[in-house]
Amino acid sequence: MNSIESKRDKLPAQWEPMSASLGSYDAVVQAGLVKFNSDNVISRIWAGDHTVWKPDPAEITNRLGWLHIAEAMRGHLGRIEDLSASVRREGYTHALLLGMGGSSLAPEVFSRTYGAKEGFLQLDVLDSTDPDTVLGHAGRLDLRKTLFIVSTKSGSTIEPLSFFKYFYNRVLDVVGPDEAGRHFIAITDPESNLLEIAEQYRFRHVFVNDPNIGGRYSVLSYFGLVPAALIGVDLGALLDRAQIAVGNAGGGNRPIQGSNNAVRLGVILGELARVGRDKVTFVTSKEIASFGDWVEQLIAESTGKEGRGILPVVGEPLGDAQSYGGDRVFVQLRMEGDKTDDAALHALKQLGHPVIILRLHDRYDLGGQFFLWEMAVAVAGACLGINPFDQPDVEAAKVLARKMTAAFQSAGRLPGLTPALEDNGIRVYGDIQARTPGEALNRFLVRAQEGAYIALQAYVRSSAETDKALLELRTALRDRSGKATTVGYGPRFLHSTGQLHKGDAGKGLFVQLTADAAGDADIPDEAGSPRSSLTFGILKEAQALGDRQALLDGCRQVIRFHLGTDVIGGLRKLRKVLA
Repeated sequence: MNSIESKRDKLPAQWEPMSASLGSYDAVVQAGLVKFNSDNVISRIWAGDHTVWKPDPAEITNRLGWLHIAEAMRGHLGRIEDLSASVRREGYTHALLLGMGGSSLAPEVFSRTYGAKEGFLQLDVLDSTDPDTVLGHAGRLDLRKTLFIVSTKSGSTIEPLSFFKYFYNRVLDVVGPDEAGRHFIAITDPESNLLEIAEQYRFRHVFVNDPNIGGRYSVLSYFGLVPAALIGVDLGALLDRAQIAVGNAGGGNRPIQGSNNAVRLGVILGELARVGRDKVTFVTSKEIASFGDWVEQLIAESTGKEGRGILPVVGEPLGDAQSYGGDRVFVQLRMEGDKTDDAALHALKQLGHPVIILRLHDRYDLGGQFFLWEMAVAVAGACLGINPFDQPDVEAAKVLARKMTAAFQSAGRLPGLTPALEDNGIRVYGDIQARTPGEALNRFLVRAQEGAYIALQAYVRSSAETDKALLELRTALRDRSGKATTVGYGPRFLHSTGQLHKGDAGKGLFVQLTADAAGDADIPDEAGSPRSSLTFGILKEAQALGDRQALLDGCRQVIRFHLGTDVIGGLRKLRKVLA
């Protein structure tokens, strides 16, 4: 024990997994940590005490399975790896995950961070109802060699079920009814509708997840580990790192006179948000950049409610240190040896901005980061007095979208909008008086309150060129306004930042960007049937309209720019007026 104690004491001097420069906020955070200790919050979390967050146990006591899932999954690795081996033996080369939100973002991190190990499957993720995106996957993949992962907790989410019906019909045409079902596996909860579908269509395999885990907390469960195994991720190593983080976050390790980094991080985020530092800006090493999209959902959907919220800012380039207002916290996830942003972060510290640095030895340390952030966000929720496990405002946009698709199916058309102006190939919708789209954007930005942020909601096809044009636009918006900016592709962001957009204090400015798709694809009414009363293009438009109306119903500021067929040109025109 003395030897272990000695080694433990030496470790911080040699390598510090987390450090925080809080400037004038040290006292605020210290007071929060003292309160956490005196209220015995850490032990109560591990005991499943819902009163840490709310007096009512609803959607809390049945949402804490993530605390123990890293250890529990050890006993299921053989089954997961058997599936991976069997599809490789049969000649499968690709996998396409059909999901949204928590079921798609974690697999996307694994795919982009680790890539496919030699001899394993290439994994792509479909979480967009954009018809060009759906058609792009269908045209690129060899369906005879592709495994489809239908991933949804509830089994009733419209997007993954629509994807399933579309691709089942495509596979059916290629391999016939006897073999079609073997190209599909399901990941879902007990009593999910997907279980019946999997049985009816004779899926190759079904993984039934622990139902006491919400989607955004499910990365270390079947929802994350099955796709990871298919590309050759070492699940044992990943869970090893996760369990180290679990041990570090235990009730016996205090954030004062201890090294409980998860709880310390959560208290920092929660207490700084309470005093106005509620924009957490992520700076990540290039090879783990996609982790930002996963943690964005975790933070936004967990904390954006009851008029409060912590805004995750992911992918925004670092600017001049003096250009930031007093609402930012900077978090760096730094791979060993990466000094790219050292000078910029030092300048931010010098000006008193809180800066937190999380250090990773290698990519498998993401296993620890997944759990660290889950615990930290749960702790931040306790600081803010909210339930971090529900999502009360996500349903609003879904309900409106369903009403609009029903209207289309009965009347043959969606509700129409009247543009405020049309000029130079761009139509503008909103309560705004202007002569050009550029003037409309500038007048819209004037509405920003203190502590506002600007959210670009891009209901357009994702591509490298579009990513670049959106990055240029958001950077110009940040530099022009001094406000934090976010970018989300629709409708996938509805299952992540969409909760925060409608549940926070209402200071966001929402710029909705839409465009005409080059093609469209029918959604079968039923898998195996050619009948269709809805297309992906109509579904996507209904989701954009529903989200817009939900924001307006919540008294949010919204403007819509329809870019026609020239998305890149339209984005550049909007950026030009900000120069």
